[in-house]
Amino acid sequence: MILEHADIRIHTGQQTAFNEAIERGLRTVISGAHGFHGFKVNQGIENPERYVLQIFWATLEDHTVGFRESPAFANWRAIVGPFFAAPPVVEHFKLLLKSE
Repeated sequence: MILEHADIRIHTGQQTAFNEAIERGLRTVISGAHGFHGFKVNQGIENPERYVLQIFWATLEDHTVGFRESPAFANWRAIVGPFFAAPPVVEHFKLLLKSE
């Protein structure tokens, strides 16, 4: 399992519209991607224009090749991209330890 971690900054005052857009994009576009295993979205408290998006993929390639190189990526960006104040910072992580 691979964790995609995206640090997203949106334009000031767009939280309500972005909240709807990111949920719609996750449920209608990303959730249908090969290797998709779930997501989490967190919104900043001190800075409500900052979001942390976590998407769980079966493999790194499911995200970087299968999704990013598919037409679905353009659909995703069309939904959420207009809200971005800057390009998201995206990194990938592998699980090292987990509590039971």
